[in-house]
Amino acid sequence: MLKETLKWRAEYKPEEIRWEEVAHEAETGKIYRSNYVDKHGRTVLVMRPSCQNSKSTKGQIRYLVYCMENAIVNLPPDQEQMVWLIDFNGFNMSHISVKLTRETAHVLQDHYPERLGVAILYNPPKFFEPFWTVVKPFLEAKTQNKVKFAYSDDLNTKKIVEDLFDMEKLESAFGGNDDSGFDVNKYAERMREDDKRIPAFWTRENPQLAAPQPAPTCSVDLSSVNLNSDFDASDNDKVHSSLSHVSDSEGLPPNKGVLVTEGSDNGSREVH
Repeated sequence: MLKETLKWRAEYKPEEIRWEEVAHEAETGKIYRSNYVDKHGRTVLVMRPSCQNSKSTKGQIRYLVYCMENAIVNLPPDQEQMVWLIDFNGFNMSHISVKLTRETAHVLQDHYPERLGVAILYNPPKFFEPFWTVVKPFLEAKTQNKVKFAYSDDLNTKKIVEDLFDMEKLESAFGGNDDSGFDVNKYAERMREDDKRIPAFWTRENPQLAAPQPAPTCSVDLSSVNLNSDFDASDNDKVHSSLSHVSDSEGLPPNKGVLVTEGSDNGSREVH
């Protein structure tokens, strides 16, 4: 896996992506690194799929890669994993993309193995349940076990969020007390400063990248898959047929048992 990941980096050069190249993807705050960390010191990527502003899957994945690289650069020395906070406020069926979800899983698992500590899906609507059933097989079992569902009206899952975060610093969208919101101009300043540190960081972490690389025998970059379209008719038809009987105005009922797994393949526990 390390050899393949290094080959992918040599071909795609994700460490060379800079803010100005992806700024248009970030305008709505659909993905950004928060200015707070969890109680373990892990960097946090906030994701808001309802704020999608691009039709290009390749552009969306390129921005995700930029955010992943930035999150890694900002990890403390004693941490190797990050947290994803996914806010489903305003999410509806028009935001569903099986193709984007599949490619996100590909990038995460094949090129950033074990970088995800936990992903919190906050207040997903009821119609997300059949979609999750369709896309769950894209994820390896150990990745599936890092996904948690949290609901603002369920005390058990609310406590999970409280155990992970300082609620004074956490955004109000996730039940915290910070209501400052996302400011793309302030965020751009942070990203430009971080961009200056990325080349030295990756040269230090991966000295192989500093040396000339032999030409790869096969390409493993994003061009190896068809990313020109955001729509996969066959997959999305399956999802929408499942969703046709579900009202998108309803929320998922609070789970009676919630699987909680953080950065471990088998360290799971069920919360009642």
